[in-house]
Amino acid sequence: MTPATWALLAGGVVLLLLVWTGWTLTRLNRLDSRVAHAWTTLNTQLQRRAGLAEELARDFPGAVGDERAARLAAAAAGARHPAGGDRELAENALGRELRELPPDLRGVPTALRSDLSGTTTRVGLARRFYNDAVRDTHALRRRRLTRLLRLHGSRPMPRFFDIDDRLEGASGGVDAAGRGVR
Repeated sequence: MTPATWALLAGGVVLLLLVWTGWTLTRLNRLDSRVAHAWTTLNTQLQRRAGLAEELARDFPGAVGDERAARLAAAAAGARHPAGGDRELAENALGRELRELPPDLRGVPTALRSDLSGTTTRVGLARRFYNDAVRDTHALRRRRLTRLLRLHGSRPMPRFFDIDDRLEGASGGVDAAGRGVR
């Protein structure tokens, strides 16, 4: 092979590397945006769930029992402002309290029960979307060439958000249509 052929081949390899690098940087930026948007959505739903649980405990203690209402209010407050910064632990405590609610919340408006049920479902969906975005980011950033070229820069690796968001028992006796379940 002639030197011109080698130069052409090297130029082609460099061009392919530049195109791949540009594509990967664009993908990383989109994934960062996706993670940030998914976190905002998840955080909004978690805050809404805590607010609804707090409202239930504050306005309808007779429907859940005074002792359970106090635990529910404490768990909701802990989820809004977690002690020690462990948000997952605080959200798990709130989720556990919501799952332990009696299935028939007599005296609680259907709108509140329906909102709580819907928000609980949306928390599970938002967490899955967030964790999917984090998984995709991890997969791309762990590729050998991406690590070698340090395309992630100094951005921290996003963390998974793992909470127990099982839905059974957390609906407060309301089905997906907002009707009471017997």
